[in-house]
Amino acid sequence: MKRLIPLIFLAGCGASPAPEFMNATRTDISVNGRNYTVFQKGERVEVIRLGYARRGEHQEIRATMIELIPRVTGCKLRDSTLQGDSGEMRGSLDCPKQP
Repeated sequence: MKRLIPLIFLAGCGASPAPEFMNATRTDISVNGRNYTVFQKGERVEVIRLGYARRGEHQEIRATMIELIPRVTGCKLRDSTLQGDSGEMRGSLDCPKQP
């Protein structure tokens, strides 16, 4: 039982943001049976895939992560700023001005 306790705590953690995204707006979303967490802070975004991905799934997952950015944030991704892979990616946004 003692060995299970650390695993229970880890299972409850979910996605944690990079230090840059502490106090960011968090959105948890599920697409095609896969879970993602999106953190937005100002005009920066981080997307994290939760769960295991098999070989051959990474290209589709990456495309989904990129599609999630404008859907969740309401902002346009600056494509040249995107960094990361199918597990975690970060980029900059162009957001509409608030009235």
